Amino acid sequence: MPNRLNGKVALVTGAARGMGAAEASLFVNEGARVVLADVLDEEGRHIADELNRSHAGHALYLHLDVRKTADWQDAVAMVERTFGSLNILVNNAGIYSSSGVENTTEEEWQRIVDINQKGVWLGMKATAPAMRRAGSGSIVNISSIFGLIGSGGSAAYHGTKGAIRILSKAAAAEFGSSNIRVNSVHPGIITTPMVQSLSPEARQAVATAGCIKREGQPDEVAYGVLFLASDEASYITGAELVIDGGYTAL
Repeated sequence: MPNRLNGKVALVTGAARGMGAAEASLFVNEGARVVLADVLDEEGRHIADELNRSHAGHALYLHLDVRKTADWQDAVAMVERTFGSLNILVNNAGIYSSSGVENTTEEEWQRIVDINQKGVWLGMKATAPAMRRAGSGSIVNISSIFGLIGSGGSAAYHGTKGAIRILSKAAAAEFGSSNIRVNSVHPGIITTPMVQSLSPEARQAVATAGCIKREGQPDEVAYGVLFLASDEASYITGAELVIDGGYTAL
């Protein structure tokens, strides 16, 4: 079905590369006008420029530090001023650390919490009023399989991704009467700059541990996000979509 987001306006964080860039690109191709938000300004502007070459006026880059309330407020005001409304938020921005409970520093813990967890909360807080003004909305929060299961490390990452899972459910309950849906997506190992920073041995071990013996691609996550963002998912809220090649099935 073409133009699944025709007439919609979306804000995607962490959109300069990886899954965020794939989500923004797919959204534009499906008819949405998309604000790509990130702190990687050069990369983000490049993606927006590329999208506008084939879909003029449908992509706009915005510098947004998800940890800062003022940045979120400015972003929402700019989206409504430029495109008239805001219908979709994808909270995609996030960082990773492999440190376990005992060797995670307090500074490292706080940085991961601020970006991965606080950033999602601030995003929902800032965009919900705009979605009410628009009459409806869809929020998709990118968690992880490590928001569902444990491993031998990545303590802060686990903590934040698990928090995103239950925070999404709490927001779904709170926003349901405003016709705003909130769902979480739980990718497995996906070929992104974050994953490419891992050792080849670690990547291979995770990639071959699921039912489908390979890494996933950003587009494969983006299609799941597209479904939840679209009106096709109009009766889905507070749910978890796992896109992991069957890793958590075994």
